Amino acid sequence: MCMVIFAPLFAIFAFATCGGYSGGLRLSVDCVNKTESNLSIDIAFAYPFRLHQVTFEVPTCEGKERQKLALTGDSSSSAEFFVTVAVFAFLYSLAATVVYIFFQNKYRENNRGPLVDFIVTVVFSFLWLVGSSAWAKGLSDVKVATDPKEVLLLMSACKQQSNKCMAVHSPVMSSLNTSVVFGFLNFILWAGNIWFVFKETGWHSSGQRYLSDPMEKHSGSYNHGGYNQDSYGSSGGYGRQASLGPSSDEFGQQSSGPASFTNQI
Repeated sequence: MCMVIFAPLFAIFAFATCGGYSGGLRLSVDCVNKTESNLSIDIAFAYPFRLHQVTFEVPTCEGKERQKLALTGDSSSSAEFFVTVAVFAFLYSLAATVVYIFFQNKYRENNRGPLVDFIVTVVFSFLWLVGSSAWAKGLSDVKVATDPKEVLLLMSACKQQSNKCMAVHSPVMSSLNTSVVFGFLNFILWAGNIWFVFKETGWHSSGQRYLSDPMEKHSGSYNHGGYNQDSYGSSGGYGRQASLGPSSDEFGQQSSGPASFTNQI
């Protein structure tokens, strides 16, 4: 039930916070000649974070000449893979919810439904782990590439101490951080559901049957052996106790021996 409720929601938060992101930063270059300065250099970027395609122009503080630059890095592969996994996980969760609620009998028919569900759950658990790890590394690269201090180092005007370069504001990455958190939460949710789905398959029931048969045979043979041992003990032990002491006839014959001897004396 928890899987049915939380899986679609976690998937929505994962791809919405990543795929719907757009941000930017603003820099300023104050040249010695104020007419050449640009105090509002806006650099915007968004999903899928092909940063090497994000270009912007900055003053060189050497006349009216301007320098065209681009951000560094490309995290589109990890971001798109993460969003793709989230979208397909969301769609499968919705389909599984409909099947669980309205087609429960067909789901359990011939054990095909639980078996397919188990395999898909294992696959999505692995994809969530790989996708979240890759996107966490990609996000780290995005943060480095869009750090205002790193961008200022690309400008030739900022290498001259007479010019003043500074960051007006930095990009806000809170939603991207949230996407990584929800990615790993999805992995925990799907991986934790593997055991519950496995119990619905025929593999789990056949494994329990395989383990229970030897135990029943072992307990049956133990009871059979215990019964023979008791019967043996009751018969054999009684016979041994009866043969320990002499019979009354033998005892009488032994006691008559000394009496006849005294009569002879």
